[in-house]
Amino acid sequence: MITTQGISSSLSAQRELPIGLFDSGVGGMTVLRAMREQLPNESFLYLGDTARMPYGTKGVDTVKRYALEAAAKLVERGIKLLVIACNTATAAALPDVQAAFSDIDVVGVVEPGAEAACRATKSGYIAVIATSGTIRGRAYERAILRRMPEARISALACPLFVSMVEDGLLEGPLAEGLAARYLDQIFHDPREQGLEVPDTLVLACTHFPLLRNAIAHVVGEGVTLVDSASNTARDVRRLLQEKHLARGAGPDVGMPLCPGSVRFLTTDDVPRFTRMGELFLGIPIAPCTVELVTL
Repeated sequence: MITTQGISSSLSAQRELPIGLFDSGVGGMTVLRAMREQLPNESFLYLGDTARMPYGTKGVDTVKRYALEAAAKLVERGIKLLVIACNTATAAALPDVQAAFSDIDVVGVVEPGAEAACRATKSGYIAVIATSGTIRGRAYERAILRRMPEARISALACPLFVSMVEDGLLEGPLAEGLAARYLDQIFHDPREQGLEVPDTLVLACTHFPLLRNAIAHVVGEGVTLVDSASNTARDVRRLLQEKHLARGAGPDVGMPLCPGSVRFLTTDDVPRFTRMGELFLGIPIAPCTVELVTL
C-alpha cells in the first residue's frame, strides 16, 4: 500500500531533480537563460547536440530520431520535466517525444512563441522567420491561427542566420546585410510601394534573438520582435507549481534554497560549445560543468 508519507517523500525527491532541455546546439540557451531568470531555485541539465547541428536543414524523420535520442539521454540522467528548446525539433517531434516519455511533462517552444505573437500584434499581421524545417512544417502558422483565426501570416526561412550566430557575427554590416537580404521582401519593399507590413515579427528559432539588434535595424520602427523564451519559462513555472514539483513547493517551503545549478552535455567540441554557450547564456560556463556524450 502506498502511504501519504511515501507519496510526499517521492515528490520531495522529484523536486530536487533538474529540468532537462535540449537543442541542436547552443541556441536553446536563450530559453535556458529565461528559465534561470524566472526559476532561480531550479537546477538544469542542458544538452546541445552540436555534432549533428543544425536540425533545421534535416528531414522530418531525421529530426524526430535525433529528438528522441536527445530526450532519452536527458531522461536517463534523471529529470523532472523536459523542454524541447528547439523550434525545429518542437515542430517535427513534440507529439512523438511526449508519447515516448509519458511519465514526465514535455514542453515545446512553438506554442509559447505563437501566444506571444498573438498578444503583441495590434493589426493581426504577423511575420514568422525560422529555419527551413520549421517553416516547411507550418507549426507556427497553425498555432497562431488556432488563437487568432483572422491573423495574416508571412512566413520566411532564414537558414543562414544560424551560421551567422554560430560564428559570433551578431551585429554590424554583415549581420545587417544578411538580415536585409531576407527581410526586405516583407518589410522594406512593401513599404516602398505603400503597402501594409507586419507589426509583429516572431523570431522562431532560438538562435535568432542574438541577432535582434541587426534584425530590428532592418525591419524598422513599429515592428515588435517576439520570441518564445520568456513564455516557455512561464509555462514551465506554471506546470511545476500545478504538479507540486517546484523546488520549495512542499512542506519545506520555508527552508532556505541554494541557487539552481546548471550542467551541460554536448556531442562535439567542448571548448567551442563552452565559448558559444557563454555568449547565449550571458554568464561564464566552467569547463568542469560540460560533459562530452554520444547519442
